[in-house]
Amino acid sequence: MKKRLLLILPLLLSACASYDGRGLVAGQSSLEDVVLLMGAPAMQWTDVSGLRQLAYPRGPMGVHTFMLFIGPDGKLLRIENVMQPATFARVKAGMSSEEVLRLLGPSVPAWTAYFDRRDELVWGWRFCDDWSQLSRFFVLFDGATKTVRSTLVQTEDMASDHFMSDFASPSCSR
Repeated sequence: MKKRLLLILPLLLSACASYDGRGLVAGQSSLEDVVLLMGAPAMQWTDVSGLRQLAYPRGPMGVHTFMLFIGPDGKLLRIENVMQPATFARVKAGMSSEEVLRLLGPSVPAWTAYFDRRDELVWGWRFCDDWSQLSRFFVLFDGATKTVRSTLVQTEDMASDHFMSDFASPSCSR
């Protein structure tokens, strides 16, 4: 019985993971609290100062990616939803793919494509735009240098079937 409980407990805990970190308190919640509540991050980085950044993408059907920042003392500093036009505006031509990952978190693998003739790599993220339309933010990289060439925003009803066919939906709510 104990062995079964030990096997089932991690599944039960992961099923209870918080979508957006609700219940975490800046300045009080620890890194351990974050991982216990939200699960393992998809990606994480640590600065030389000891600041940690954890990425929690909620795609492909979700419209959020939460970045949680943990101070050198191990306490939560803040939670940000980075799937916002203001964050997208920070993506500039010449940025490296690593800089984009640090800003937006990982893209949805199904929305990653390489276009041979253009030598272009495209990553995509889903978000809810200012008009409550499901939309996609795409970053177009130079295939050789892996630096940003440009970006593109499209509502799902305008985007090509190559990126949308499996996940199309008419609208979103906030």
